Amino acid sequence: MLKQGIDWSDVRWEEVWKASKDTLTMLGASLLFTIILGLLLGVVLFLTSRRQLLDQPVVYWLLSLVVNILRSVPFVILMIMIMPVTKALTGTTLGVQGSIPPLVVAAAPFFARLVETSLREVDRGVIEAAQAMGASRWEIVRRVLLLEARPGLLAGITITAVTLVSYTAMSGVIGGGGLGDLALRYGYQRFQTSVMIVTVGLLIVLVQILQMAGDLMVRRFSRK
Repeated sequence: MLKQGIDWSDVRWEEVWKASKDTLTMLGASLLFTIILGLLLGVVLFLTSRRQLLDQPVVYWLLSLVVNILRSVPFVILMIMIMPVTKALTGTTLGVQGSIPPLVVAAAPFFARLVETSLREVDRGVIEAAQAMGASRWEIVRRVLLLEARPGLLAGITITAVTLVSYTAMSGVIGGGGLGDLALRYGYQRFQTSVMIVTVGLLIVLVQILQMAGDLMVRRFSRK
């Protein structure tokens, strides 16, 4: 439990600043790779589902199974499970570099489901009209599906970014760095209430900024 009283002198602002930069670095890098991989996976899931352009039930079932398995594993356990992969990719399992692979592995399947859901909301008549005009599958994906689903995709990116913030905090359990690591080492293990309050406050502010930016983009690209 935390010690009684709040001693603000416990807060080392240079460490808070470094931890904040580490969190933003983890968030930015992992979100970029998550969007790329999750978007590709989500599009393939949609296209291979029944009555869609590719209609490959077996492929869809296998991909869906992998996505569901990865989404079912708690993030802390997932980080430990893929440590050998993380080590092979980055050369370390600690710090910012060691946190990015598990963050992507955890968030990409989650985002892929959001992408699939957004694409399913596209009016099928628009797709059929594009087919009737002779558009190729790639043109339908790029010029019809992704454009029509843009508000939903942006909302999905916002949700994923907010989820990644909580994941970056949990990465501190295995020495991942960032605000989560700072809160664990000082706020919890050393019972420094002030450090815990500052780190939690910064995470709340970050989430609010991400949500406001995401909502603004969704409104901008939504149909009037």
